[in-house]
Amino acid sequence: MNYQVTEEGFYGDFGGSFIPEMLHSNIDKLQRQYIEIMSDASFQKEFRSLLKDYVGRPSPLYFASKLSKELNTNVYLKREDLNHTGAHKINNTIGQILLAKRLGKTRIIAETGAGQHGVATATVCALMGLECVVYMGKIDIARQAPNVARMRMLGARVEPAFSGSQTLKDATNEAIRDWINNPVNTHYIIGSVVGPHPYPDMVARFQSIISEEMKWQLKEHTGKENPDYVVACVGGGSNAAGAFYHFLEDEDVKLVLVEAAGMGIDSGESAATSVLGSKGIIHGSRTLLMQTEDGQIVEPYSISAGLDYPGIGPLHAHLINSKRAMVFSATDTQAIDAAFHLTREEGIIPALETAHAFAILDQVGAKPEETMIVCLSGRGDKDLSTYISYLDGKEVKRH
Repeated sequence: MNYQVTEEGFYGDFGGSFIPEMLHSNIDKLQRQYIEIMSDASFQKEFRSLLKDYVGRPSPLYFASKLSKELNTNVYLKREDLNHTGAHKINNTIGQILLAKRLGKTRIIAETGAGQHGVATATVCALMGLECVVYMGKIDIARQAPNVARMRMLGARVEPAFSGSQTLKDATNEAIRDWINNPVNTHYIIGSVVGPHPYPDMVARFQSIISEEMKWQLKEHTGKENPDYVVACVGGGSNAAGAFYHFLEDEDVKLVLVEAAGMGIDSGESAATSVLGSKGIIHGSRTLLMQTEDGQIVEPYSISAGLDYPGIGPLHAHLINSKRAMVFSATDTQAIDAAFHLTREEGIIPALETAHAFAILDQVGAKPEETMIVCLSGRGDKDLSTYISYLDGKEVKRH
């Protein structure tokens, strides 16, 4: 089974490029040039230099001794939360801003849910001196206020999305509208492995630094490059794509995706796309999508803004469909409980997105002699108001 993208932009039955005519010029140019630009020695030198000296890579691979003892297996945490800006998102925005400059673009737009991608985009735009507009759902602006403040401080204009559920899907819709209206000077830095080809492959390649480092770091720790399990939360799925990338073809490494079940898979308030979704087109690609029988999008729900999306990246849809990846889901309550557990056991406050991955570790079935790597994709500073409400015994606000 092939897990790499085809020339037409497909992973099995998923992917492709389903876009308005106004965007064909931009997408065609990207499709023709992205591999060539990314492979250029000067590009790689600048990209790797910024990852090292600006982002602070390599991020540590940490042996979680208490979790390991509790689960009776060997648990390592890939500490993407320690990157500059606090998440894995910066890996992709560094790559895409360098790409945009080589394409002659002078204006950057982005979408964001949890705000981490928005902060990472605003950060690289400040670094490179480019105009930055970030679209964010009105609900997410309220629940991710610290990241909104960071974006504004960095010089970005944060534009609210008032349509639909006023969350990530709607922010993406607004960003695409902007791009259609400004196709010549604007590059859209998509934050996840979603959207029309080549974005899912391009973002996965930039995030593949995560699994590239995992291999040599695990060898330093244990003498072997490959873990038995790699675990990551998934909404669109860029952290999962990066964590899985260098293990895709090695079926001895089990890939574990964790979705947001919200109030419960069958509650009507969930974002568990693998269970609730069917083949459909959203934001330029064919993937698994939560939709009605006549193709209308079903509004997702998760307490986690970064997982509150009705679809999933086409690579992940292919991994699920082909049974290459195992899929679990965690409810809001399970994720919050897992966040507090990790914080008090290991002294690490995770992002709510990442907390979903920790919520299911006891369900994976890893043996005592086996090794599991969890992609700790972001830090929890942005979610402190939610955590504190829970700590104080208050009902956590839902939209």
